[in-house]
Amino acid sequence: MNTPDLSVNSEPVADMDFSIKKFTPPRRNGRLINAMTVDVEDYFQVQAFANHVGRSEWDGQECRLERNTERVLELFSDAGIKATFFTLGWVAERYGPLIRRIAEEGHEVASHGYAHFRADEQSPKEFRDDIRRTKKILEDASGTPIRGYRAATFSIGESNLWTFEILAEEGYSYSSSIYPVRHDYYGMPGAPRFPFRPTRQNQITEHPITTTRMAGRNFPCGGGGYFRLLPYELSRWAMKRVNNTDEMPCIFYFHPWEIDPHQPRMQGVTLKSRLRHYTNLGRMEGRLRRLLADFNWDRMDSVFS
Repeated sequence: MNTPDLSVNSEPVADMDFSIKKFTPPRRNGRLINAMTVDVEDYFQVQAFANHVGRSEWDGQECRLERNTERVLELFSDAGIKATFFTLGWVAERYGPLIRRIAEEGHEVASHGYAHFRADEQSPKEFRDDIRRTKKILEDASGTPIRGYRAATFSIGESNLWTFEILAEEGYSYSSSIYPVRHDYYGMPGAPRFPFRPTRQNQITEHPITTTRMAGRNFPCGGGGYFRLLPYELSRWAMKRVNNTDEMPCIFYFHPWEIDPHQPRMQGVTLKSRLRHYTNLGRMEGRLRRLLADFNWDRMDSVFS
């Protein structure tokens, strides 16, 4: 296997022992197996709408998450794949049977925090209480151990790397919370692009969202809004480049609301937020079907075991 490109942009990285995790990427029929992930949250819970719908108002919104997640499960069943569902504790409290179904169908249930609080806006105590509470809720709902964590809005970066030690202390074995790109809501461009150990104790592994590297910069190709906004062929090319050139699995993510073009339109949000959230919702399901057919997929804990 080629040595992964671990070069970074010019931004300095915090004084941490970023040791790269060595593993042999799994293959099926000669092709690498990639990790499919779903962030289980509803349309009104996204960061872009945080100033328009307070958490105290969430129960009063039209909830479309259950039907959309069931549709995602059908898509995965049709394609014969398993995935990891990073789920809010708030969701699991209200839709326990859905979480149980996810686990019973062979998917991995993992933590997305309780109520989409950004990790970089929490104190160490608040963060610990949040991930501990969510872990118990998800384990009770799914009947399975919870080992994975993804911070809301990829909100782990240079300012709060202490979160990894707390995650390890609370029984988590991996995180997928860093996006090594520059973005107005998140990003740590200087982080490694592939799985690494963020603590000297090596008790936990961080699995960054996938990027491809060109002209000395990291470009996103791990899903989310980029997948809807950019032509499908560009996303497929970039992910194949990671598989074939870097010889590493990709980590892809999306949300159940992204396959729901008929969701309510939020009033008063900025033009940028409207474009990011609503563009190509009607095309997303078709693109997902192509993606599921064009690559091999499995759950996080299987791909990176």
